[in-house]
Amino acid sequence: MGSVEAAAERRTGILQLALAMAVVGTVGVFMEESGQGPINAVFFRCVFGALVLLVFCAARGWLGGLRLAPRQWALILFGGICIVLNWVAFFAAIRHTSIAFATIVYHVQPFWVVLSGAVLFGERISGQKLGWIAIAFAGLALATGIGSAGTEPGQLLGAGLAVLASLLYTGTVLSTKALRGVRPHLTAMIHATTGIVLLAPFVGVADLPATPGPWGWLAGLGIVHTGLVYVLMYAAYPKLPTPVIAVLAFVYPASAILSDWLVYGHQLGLGQAAGMGLIALASLAVTLGWRLWPARRVAAAG
Repeated sequence: MGSVEAAAERRTGILQLALAMAVVGTVGVFMEESGQGPINAVFFRCVFGALVLLVFCAARGWLGGLRLAPRQWALILFGGICIVLNWVAFFAAIRHTSIAFATIVYHVQPFWVVLSGAVLFGERISGQKLGWIAIAFAGLALATGIGSAGTEPGQLLGAGLAVLASLLYTGTVLSTKALRGVRPHLTAMIHATTGIVLLAPFVGVADLPATPGPWGWLAGLGIVHTGLVYVLMYAAYPKLPTPVIAVLAFVYPASAILSDWLVYGHQLGLGQAAGMGLIALASLAVTLGWRLWPARRVAAAG
């Protein structure tokens, strides 16, 4: 591929991923406007999302890829359970706090992947990474106000649910990393289908919307935030280097904070904004390999 074509493909990937992240940032607004509790909202997100991804995969002729080995099915189903429960916990966190606050706390997620790699697979964590992780969790403490006298119990519960959501998403990340030979669109479709089966017994039928408006918001959770977003993300990732993906990932919290302010008038406090800044800085640093202190010089042999 020539340099002009490569540059054009990279620009396309940047636009696709930036749009996907900006859309994901509005997911909390769709949930709130639907008027549904976390379980109902996630259930219909799965229903509409699975349908969109089924149609997309069928149109591409990819459904034959569902002939999978037992290990592949086990990894996908485990990842599906984790991501569905992650959505439920995150929506519950929003109910107890705000979209912006829950999103800030949720973004400690990349550090769970690093720590779980050390615990589960014996991967070595350098002192540099440990330092950045410490900075991220200092940012988390600053953003949540843990330890301060004015922290409300509801805010602490919301923060705990957001942390739980980030831990659950780590399970999806690890299972997907271990998965080989399966198109990510098919994996996402199975994840959504898993959510339908998992949550169906717990749907509050009496609470379902009686008017078309809320159904539109519920459909949007599946069609837009699951179907469209996954298609855009998986189209963008192969076109972009890791540093660009890492930077564009922060379009998501920026979009969430902006939408929460524009729609509900929620503004971040100084401590929350500073905490978000530390988490963002540390996340980029770990992904891009930035150093907290200079490398130690090794004396040349005489």
